[in-house]
Amino acid sequence: MQHDNTIPSRTMARRNFMGLLGSAPFVLSGSSLLGLTACGGSSAATTETVAPKVSKVTFNGMANPASDANRAAVFTNATIDITYVDGSVKAAQPLTYMTLYTTGTTLTAPDGSSSLVGGYFLPDGVTPINDTSTATAEQFYSDCVDGNSLLKLDNPTVTGIAGNTVFAVTQFEYKTSNNAGASMYGALPSPIAVATLDQDKSTGALTVKKYYNIPTAAVHGLWIACAGSLSPWNTHLSSEEYEPDAWVVEKTGDSGGYFKQFSSNTFGSATAANPYHYGHVPEVTVKPDGTATIKKHYCMGRISRELVQVMPDNRTVLMGDDYTNGGVFMFIADVAKVLSSGTLYVAKMIQTGAAQSADGGAFTISWIKLGSATSVEIENLANSLKASQIIDVQTAAAGGYTAVSLDGAAVQYVKVLAGQEKAAAFLETHRYAGIMGGTMEFTKLEGVTLNAKDKTAYFAMSRLEKCMSDASGVSQDISVKKISAGAIYALQLTSGQKDTSAATINSDWVPVSMAVPVVSVPYSGNLIGADIAADADGNTANVDRIANPDNVKFSEAMRTLFIGEDSGQHLNNYVWAYNVDTKSLSRILSVPAGAECTGLQAVDNLNGFTYVMSAFQHAADWTFKTPGQEALKAAVLANYGPAVPSGTRSLARKAALGYISGLPVIG
Repeated sequence: MQHDNTIPSRTMARRNFMGLLGSAPFVLSGSSLLGLTACGGSSAATTETVAPKVSKVTFNGMANPASDANRAAVFTNATIDITYVDGSVKAAQPLTYMTLYTTGTTLTAPDGSSSLVGGYFLPDGVTPINDTSTATAEQFYSDCVDGNSLLKLDNPTVTGIAGNTVFAVTQFEYKTSNNAGASMYGALPSPIAVATLDQDKSTGALTVKKYYNIPTAAVHGLWIACAGSLSPWNTHLSSEEYEPDAWVVEKTGDSGGYFKQFSSNTFGSATAANPYHYGHVPEVTVKPDGTATIKKHYCMGRISRELVQVMPDNRTVLMGDDYTNGGVFMFIADVAKVLSSGTLYVAKMIQTGAAQSADGGAFTISWIKLGSATSVEIENLANSLKASQIIDVQTAAAGGYTAVSLDGAAVQYVKVLAGQEKAAAFLETHRYAGIMGGTMEFTKLEGVTLNAKDKTAYFAMSRLEKCMSDASGVSQDISVKKISAGAIYALQLTSGQKDTSAATINSDWVPVSMAVPVVSVPYSGNLIGADIAADADGNTANVDRIANPDNVKFSEAMRTLFIGEDSGQHLNNYVWAYNVDTKSLSRILSVPAGAECTGLQAVDNLNGFTYVMSAFQHAADWTFKTPGQEALKAAVLANYGPAVPSGTRSLARKAALGYISGLPVIG
């Protein structure tokens, strides 16, 4: 039979139909039949069922999981209603969670060797780092899966793939404890890897076929790689959180109590690591054979970066600063799709509502230019300068010094040395932003994502406390009610803006206001968590409201903001779906008790299939005690153990990456 390929809607509709079959079986409603006549004039006719296009997905949230079996695993029994362009609806279609891999397992590398998932290596990428804290030494592997990017390339060359070849770049934030129970936070160079996946062409199911640990020697290893994002040009943008304080390292040899450990484990010497090499934006480029390269962008500011979000102009970048006394930062690249040179800005907030607002406050935003630079020149400064050659720090007020506060610590008084303004702007960004008058009063400013249609960015503020709610902030620009469970902020973006020196900002995507969106029934109020007295499970935030939002990703097709929690106030953390048009909020996934939701990514259409990527880290890590939780702890450890002691707690050694399946392609 010769098909009429001049009817593009048939091809697209069939792809959409096959994608829905792979997601969740159902009977089509409102379908049409097309009669096709065979060549040669035969009167015989063949029919083909064509699915109407999907116009909307509505999430039907699930209840808080009640059984230990469901609380101890990644769980969903949420459903969706699928609305088609012809007005028909298929209701209550189930969502499922599919695991791609679990850390600590062994997969095959592109060269045929074995590779440990989440395994720790020296920056050369091949020499394992072993845990020798107990009698039996073994290679460290992470219990903290984090930032993830699912992507495809035009001409992949990986062999042995039956369906479509796609890739997942994943980073592993840290290792919680060694086998003896001692903290390993920040003590090892973060692994980052590419998994080659086989995507079934009929169902969209993903299967891991190869796993490649990316060497990081060219970038001095990675430091606490937290969340990540996919760039518009198809690279993975990583992060390095809680940058080591170079001033403290120079004066005491350590920062955070683990920089010496990091240096020793990474380079064999407690003094070999340079703190100015960390706190930047690593960028990973996947190659067609399933391997990858990595570079760092030193010109985007050195902050406690959760992740970056690139705007549609391929130049403007908004950044989360997971810090106490942190700020909102913006970078504008000189050239589209090239982050190796540009201009760095910090936000100045002007609160428009009353002090001690209970709704998170509302603000207008102006922008202070911190400097312009290339990555090469800042890397050269990092290689050649110590902190004492850039700044001077005093503990008491003095003439010519500016009061700043870093990460909740006592106020310090800082002066930039003559001629070192550029070095200070890009290597001592937190201090310099405070000196320049930026609002450095945010607490735990986590993920950022973009709703391009509405020109709105969303920031997750994990907690509203300390310098946001009391007098500990130096600038006193923010005064809101303390809310331990946090909030989601929406920032409106526009063009034609000038910085505080009246210079034009060369971007159409500049934030100008910030407030918390309002939601509707069944959740009254706004996108702010609700602190409560401890309930029967020990939750100190309402389980039917968001608590301590961390990951946020937006789906343009579904008009939905996905929100992942990192909460010590919920026994189980959740992934939520918030529709920005209907303003409805739905819980769609829970992760194992004590675990944090990570690795969030909304993929609207990958070869005709839709995915919401989701992972977790540090399962079984909760501190509150209520009757019956011993059995729950045992169930979590049975799934993701064995257990590792950690202080007075025992944690699961393993974490996992997977995706929510059952979602159709819209349009």
